[in-house]
Amino acid sequence: MEKKIKSEGKCLFCGKMFSKAGINRHLSTHLEKIAQSGKAGTSFLVKVETDKRWGATPYFLSLWVDGGATLKNIDQFLRDIWLECCGHLSAFRNPQRKSFVGENFLEAMKLIEKGKIKKYEKLMEEDDDEIPMSRKAKEVLDKGLALEYEYDFGSSTELTLTVIDKYAVKTDPKIVLLSRNEPLPIMCAMCGKVPATQICTVCMDEEDAEFCDQCAQKHAETCSDFKDYASLPVVNSPRMGICAYDGGIIDTERDGVFVLKE
Repeated sequence: MEKKIKSEGKCLFCGKMFSKAGINRHLSTHLEKIAQSGKAGTSFLVKVETDKRWGATPYFLSLWVDGGATLKNIDQFLRDIWLECCGHLSAFRNPQRKSFVGENFLEAMKLIEKGKIKKYEKLMEEDDDEIPMSRKAKEVLDKGLALEYEYDFGSSTELTLTVIDKYAVKTDPKIVLLSRNEPLPIMCAMCGKVPATQICTVCMDEEDAEFCDQCAQKHAETCSDFKDYASLPVVNSPRMGICAYDGGIIDTERDGVFVLKE
């Protein structure tokens, strides 16, 4: 997935296609108009993408999140559309929060020595960068904030949720999928003629390992692992080929394989 691949998504409101770089600016114009006549409340436009510290990818989600939604609601949505495979743990973290080191550590040691355990526990909680899943979006999110999210602490998928803007309007349902990258043009690495449908999880770290059904049979002749257990479907998610992930349950129409235009 290091190849440069065009990434674009369709606007939920008008159906027009925009690039990954431009879709959220466009969505903002719709939300600003809705905020003028919609039901009063608080909501956020949130961009979700893979953590750029580990290399950007073409995958993205544009979500409209109600202020009353909890982080658990967002966590479940991300699992359902992009991530869930084996019930792994997950966490939201605020990188702007300080790590529990230095002066805070010394202060904590003093509290323990004095037997002030409750104050120590409160300091620990306030200094921890992991945010409880019970917190509501309106208590955590604000324009410009970028949260880190991690699913599966072993074979991790790490995401960044960036708050593009805040609106004085309520959403229904609590999380609305405004846009998502269309299925990516991932072609068969062997024949190069048709879209890939399967990926070899053993070979993917060393070489392009996405194959069409016909070439997958050829690959299985030289890779016994692929034939036995290492074949997973090509899906529209940054977790493709990781652990046992085989696709989501939200927006399944756009979770499939790229279709060549006739």
